[in-house]
Amino acid sequence: MACANTLWSEENFSCSICLDVFNRPVSTACGHNFCRTCITKFWDEQVQFKCPVCNKIFDTKPDLQVNTLFSEMAAQFRMSVRVKEQPCEEYKVKTAQLGKMEAEVPQMIQERKQKIKEIKGTVELSNKDANREIADGGQVFTALIGCVEKCRDEFNQTVKEKLKSTEKRAEYIIKELEQEIEDLTNRSSEVKQLSHTEDHLHFLQAFRSLKDPPPTRDWTTVEVRPPSYVGTLRRSLDQLLETLNMEIQKLCDAELKRVQQYEVDVTLDPDTAHTELILSEDGKQVHHGGVQKERPDNPKRFEKHTFVATRQSFSSERSYFEVQVKDKTVWFLGVARESIDRKGGSMLTPENGYWALCFSMDGLVFIANPAVRLPLRAELQKVGVFVDYDEGLVSFYDVEARVCLYSATGCTFIEPLYPVLSPGLHQEGTNSAPLIISPVNQMD
Repeated sequence: MACANTLWSEENFSCSICLDVFNRPVSTACGHNFCRTCITKFWDEQVQFKCPVCNKIFDTKPDLQVNTLFSEMAAQFRMSVRVKEQPCEEYKVKTAQLGKMEAEVPQMIQERKQKIKEIKGTVELSNKDANREIADGGQVFTALIGCVEKCRDEFNQTVKEKLKSTEKRAEYIIKELEQEIEDLTNRSSEVKQLSHTEDHLHFLQAFRSLKDPPPTRDWTTVEVRPPSYVGTLRRSLDQLLETLNMEIQKLCDAELKRVQQYEVDVTLDPDTAHTELILSEDGKQVHHGGVQKERPDNPKRFEKHTFVATRQSFSSERSYFEVQVKDKTVWFLGVARESIDRKGGSMLTPENGYWALCFSMDGLVFIANPAVRLPLRAELQKVGVFVDYDEGLVSFYDVEARVCLYSATGCTFIEPLYPVLSPGLHQEGTNSAPLIISPVNQMD
């Protein structure tokens, strides 16, 4: 394609005053054309109103007329001049760019179609996961409802049996009492009849048999107590709780297996370690050395707390790692956001960017305000930490017992999270064991 061209020369569309292409051209009565601004200014500077081309003199300032056709032709010429002035090389560059765009746009379209396909696939997978979760949960809840109903029926049966036993005892005693009442009533009638007899011989003979009262029981100590139901409901609930704990244990075991699949390999960052901490060469162990060591100053280094962070951070999706805490009397373990105060001694709470467990002589706690004290059934050997960044979840697991120790839910993460560890102070050898980042040993 050739560069832009025109059959008219620039001279045909030039104002005789400014010698440039007409701008808003107007015509005088003598038929000559000028830029409106040029002719107006020319006449303002002259004594007489005359044409700059033919010197025709006008008695009064002429009424200028817009030459519509000429104006349009001048505009088209001006446009053709601009096109003409653009180098053909620039046209080639633009053509190349257009070709590149022509090739890129279909690729961009294809990429977006692929992304739509991926999103739809994720939604479909999510639906399947949700349906499976609902089905599994439904089975568990159905089983638990069955357990609750069975426990309720057994409790009701126990109460009814106790009541029935009491009723039987009461019925037996009442029968005995009624029999004695009948015997005594009969004796009373016989005594009354004998007291009115005039036959002295009969009186003496009958008196011998009536002088002794009929055999009766001492009822002063006999009583029917209402049945005691103390502990009956509790024992039933204890059985239910035992069943629930077994189901919860199964769920915890399945949950831990699931989160262990998100294992990430993390190593400790010596640039962050407090000067009293000693790290292993492979970055997997840390213990308290007892004395400060000279280390380069670093803005990432902890100064107040004896902490160390990992090189790796979590900023999306799910992550899991395990730390051995065996033989430790004090330790700290969790995750913290990147912008935490590493130089001061701020509280180690979620509000300040920490989500962590602390173990000491006071027991196991999730550090918060107020602190959450957690039950500890046996000595902890290994702790697993799971982070679901998008869901705002941090969970801690007793790996050996395969139970969830605590879950912090509803968290808001807007920056990277770093695993943070502290082995605690040396304490003259009682807490000298290291914290060890361990590989995950998934159980079948």
